[in-house]
This record gives sequence, structure tokens and C-alpha cells, in this order.
Amino acid sequence: MFLAVLANAASGISPGGEIPAALLLVALAALGAIGALSHEQERHFSASLVYLAMGALGALLVRPLGIDPFRLLTGHDTVEVLTDVAIAVAVFATALRLRRAPPRRWRTLVLLLAVTMPLTTAAIALYASLAMGLPVAAAIVLGAALAPTDPVLAGDVGLGPPGTSERQPRARAVLTAEAGANDGAAMPLLVLGLTLTAHDATSATLGSWLASDLVYGVGLAAVGGAVAGWSFAAGFHAMRRRDLLDEGYEAWAAVAAALLLFTTAELVGAYGFVAAFAGGLAFRRHEYDSDANRQFHDGAGQAETVLTLAVLLLLGSALTTSGLGEPGLAGWLLAPLLLLVIRPLTALLALIGSGIAPRERLYVAWFGVKGVAALNYAVVAAASGLLGTHAPVVLWTTIACVIVSIVVHGISATAVTRRLLPD
Repeated sequence: MFLAVLANAASGISPGGEIPAALLLVALAALGAIGALSHEQERHFSASLVYLAMGALGALLVRPLGIDPFRLLTGHDTVEVLTDVAIAVAVFATALRLRRAPPRRWRTLVLLLAVTMPLTTAAIALYASLAMGLPVAAAIVLGAALAPTDPVLAGDVGLGPPGTSERQPRARAVLTAEAGANDGAAMPLLVLGLTLTAHDATSATLGSWLASDLVYGVGLAAVGGAVAGWSFAAGFHAMRRRDLLDEGYEAWAAVAAALLLFTTAELVGAYGFVAAFAGGLAFRRHEYDSDANRQFHDGAGQAETVLTLAVLLLLGSALTTSGLGEPGLAGWLLAPLLLLVIRPLTALLALIGSGIAPRERLYVAWFGVKGVAALNYAVVAAASGLLGTHAPVVLWTTIACVIVSIVVHGISATAVTRRLLPD
């Protein structure tokens, strides 16, 4: 940039170009984020809605300068890395919030993962196949992308940080646990859809998928993540007691722990999001009442906020009229069907016999928030090349549902929480 200024010095004053414009937008976005986060609980909309709107507005402002908007398909590497980091940090921080519970309470989470998530995937796949004309494999991919409850955006309606969560309603704990666990748990369903695009649904194909993705991928990540998280907590707490680690570096340590858990699992072919969640659970339970857990969580939360801002700004800046037209009417109608029918019914089914109060069940059923995780899954699937000409439809239908979810859940969060949850 400085060399460009020198080169143009002889010709007088000239515009700065793309880099200053981009930095200006970053600065404005940071100021906007501060305003969006301030007194967020007192407003009737979430900060996520502001982030998305700022990204879309930024794209409109830079186009007259000749700067092309970010394109999700061609820039998928950037989106994948950014969302990987955001989700890994988010699920780790989410696990740190979870309070102690007897084994029978974890049955509710198991049912949400074993009932709600597969049924949601199947219902979306059926609709996508019949109403949108997608092949079965691509329809399963779309269902898997939209099945998880997002840990990043669901944090606004879940448990608070360590030390406060014990006094909050059980519905928040259930929603937080589901949001943290189901990102990694949904990945085998996405892999199944992608596998079926290249192979027939034979017993050998399904057997290989069960062994490599469910047993190995999920199992190794859960066990390895728990062991690594416990070991990391033991070392961290020991260093704190011996005054070998100054306070104030928890944000860096939290991000490092989350990324270590995620990348180590991915390097051995397991699921990184599962490992990050299991590691966060083990970390919290090593010294459950330690003040360091709150500091660690707050550090991860700060990183999560910055990453969420970056992802949603990127998504907003990538929106185009041609892209938003890819899903067609049937694709856009999937959003209300998912949020108003599929998610509530499948969640209420899983919560039968859970012992949760009826109003709290409705709370869990309503907040099936779609966001960063769905974008990550859809971009990964589209970039694989296995979806062929159906990739844009899967990607932009996912984005359509994410946009609607951010708007609807962002606007309704305060009112629904006040009505359905006890004070």
C-alpha cells in the first residue's frame, strides 16, 4: 500500500484502493459489534442479527469501489478454516458451562442425539428429495448440514458461565449440551450422504461407514478428547497452584486447548468437534469448582465472539441475489418447515419422559438454532466436488435456512425466554 502511494505521489491525490477500504470496514464492524453486544439482553434482537446485516451492508458499500463480494464456493478454504476454528472454540466453551448432573439426566442428551438429529436429517432429506428434486445422497447432505443446533448462536439462550449455571433452568442445560455435542455427532451423517454420491448403498458401503465414522471417528474422538482434556486441566491447574502461569492468558490458553483437541483428532481421522466437546467436559470436571474454569471459559467466550463476528460478516458480505435465488421457492419454504414443524416435533418426541416441565420442553424445541455449524457443513460438502451441479442448491438452501433462523430466533429470544422459563 505504501509503495502504491509513492508511485502515485507525482500525480497528486488519488484514492487508496482495496486494502484501506477493507480495513475501514473492519474498524466499522468492530465498533458495530461493541454496540451490538452492549446491553444485548435488554433488546429484542440478538447481536448475530446485527453482524449479518453489517456484512450485507458492507458488501453493498464496497461494490461501487470495484471490489467483488466474497464468493463462498471459490473461497471455501477461508470459510472452512474460519468456521472450523469458531466451532472448535465454541463447543469447548460450551462444555465448560455444563454443570454436574446424575447419569439419568444425560439420557435426555442421548435421546436428542439419537432421535431428534437423525429424524431431522431424514425429514429434511425427504422434503429435499420430493419437493426440491435433489438426489437422495444430496438430500441427506442437506439434512445433515441443517440437523445440528448451533453451539455458537445457541449460546445466547443456553447456560451462563461456570459458577452461574447451577442456578439456571434445566432447559438451558439441555439446549447447551445438545448444541455442544451434536456438531460432531452430525458429521457421520454428512459423510454418509457424500459417500452415497459415489457408491451404492450396499451392505459393504454401510458397514464401512459404521466402522470408520461411527465407531472409530466418534468413539476415538470422544475417548481421546476426554483424556486429553483431563490431562490439559491437570497441567493447567498445577501450573496455577505453583504460580508458574500468570492470570490474564486464559483466552490464549482456551483457544490453544480447543485447537489442540480439534486438530489432533482430525490428524488421526477422528472428528475434531467431538474431541473438543469431550475435552471441555473433562477439563471442567477435573477441578469442578475452581475459579480458573470461569476465567478459562470467559477467555474462550471472548475468542468465540470475535470468530462469530468474522463468520457472520463474511456470510453477509457473500450474499448475492443470484445465490439467494438458487434454492427456489421450495428451498426457501424449507426454512419455516424446519423451524416451525420439523425441529419442534422431533425435539418434543425426544423429550417425552424427560421430567422437564412442559414450558421448558417448548423452549428446547423452539431454539433449534442454525448457524455457523450449518455453514461449515454445507461449504465442506460443496467443496468436495461430490455433489456436482447440486452443490450450489445445497449450499444456498443451507444459507437461506441460516438467515431465517438468525432473524427469527434472534428476534424471539428475549420474549420466548421470558414467557417459557422461570425467573
